Amino acid sequence: MERRNLGKSASRRWKAANYDGSRDIIRRGICFARAIFLLFVLADVSAVPFFSGCAAPGEPTPPTPPIPVAIADLVGHQQGDGVELVFTLPGRTVTGDRLAAAPAIEVLRGAAKPNGSLDVKTLRVVDTVPGSLVANYIAEGHVKVLDPIAPAETRAHPGVTLFYVVRTRAAQKRASADSNAISVQVFPVAERITSLIVRVTETAIELNWTPPTQTSGGEPLTAAPSYRVYRGELEPATADAAAKDPSQGKWKSPLSLLAAAAEPSYRDTLFDFGKTYGYVVRSVTVVEGREVESSDSEPAIITPHDTFPPGAPQNVAGNVLPGATPGTAVVDLSWSINLETDLAGYRVYRSEQHDTKGALVTPDLLLAPEYRDNSVEPGHRYWYTVTAVDRAGNESEPSAAVGVDVAKPSK
Repeated sequence: MERRNLGKSASRRWKAANYDGSRDIIRRGICFARAIFLLFVLADVSAVPFFSGCAAPGEPTPPTPPIPVAIADLVGHQQGDGVELVFTLPGRTVTGDRLAAAPAIEVLRGAAKPNGSLDVKTLRVVDTVPGSLVANYIAEGHVKVLDPIAPAETRAHPGVTLFYVVRTRAAQKRASADSNAISVQVFPVAERITSLIVRVTETAIELNWTPPTQTSGGEPLTAAPSYRVYRGELEPATADAAAKDPSQGKWKSPLSLLAAAAEPSYRDTLFDFGKTYGYVVRSVTVVEGREVESSDSEPAIITPHDTFPPGAPQNVAGNVLPGATPGTAVVDLSWSINLETDLAGYRVYRSEQHDTKGALVTPDLLLAPEYRDNSVEPGHRYWYTVTAVDRAGNESEPSAAVGVDVAKPSK
């Protein structure tokens, strides 16, 4: 009985092993047939997911590289001798997962077919931005990438239409799908302004530059250009770096249009002393009815300091009044109020000699244009001058001196 049971058990194990082996052979055969069908009949890489499940049980599968979603808001315009592309950086993959880091960027440029549409076969990568550097290209929540165009190319083909698409790559093996395609017409522009002179006055930052006379490709300009002035605010510590390369500065506020100018000069009156500003100027020419800007001028970086004192107080007058006790007197001074918007107060000086400024008798700034001197002595002649002080600590010239005689009390 025991031998029969052992024989039956061994038989069952043999049958089970053969059954599993037969099932695996059948399954592999089905997978192979499916693969042949998909490769030679459908010829579609999108069918690859149907192979899942064909591996042997427990066989490891390589991880799928993350693929960023395609960019869908690409726009662009000519910016001097180049095309500026603007778009939103993707933050998720096609499977909805959040990207762990900024993906690399690839910019592709192509040409038009005779009918004006994009010739996909001409698309070529013209620029790449590593993921570690993408943050340097982000401004106001968007990526901005400038694709330079040789001036000789726009001179040879004025008004040429260029097509662009952008894609991103979170892994070396797989890039995102192409973005929406855009087209940009590119024209010759005025040469870059190379000398931007800045001077600080009490009321304005004055900019002056030399007008361009030719295009960046060397052809004479047919009409005098107009200009656009751009200004941004910088972190003071990055001013030197920004003077060499504006992209290396840390901008509190990015360069934005400040004003248009018809002449090669501009006075910026909307500034604050102590802040660090960066300026660039672009020439504007009209080509085929549209305005095109030149490339940025050399940047001008400046931190204006208030070294301009207020005007000297005017109309100082002094009168002698009786003091609080018999036999004493006070000198009552008054003057016209200064109109400077940054006025902090006044100081009063007293001397017993006409041509000497004398000693300061008001250790604290006076907020109002008046003062009473209680420290005078009868029988003396005093000379008073008044100065104005602004919030930067600049002190004006003294006012005209006013003399006051303090008479001795009558007996």
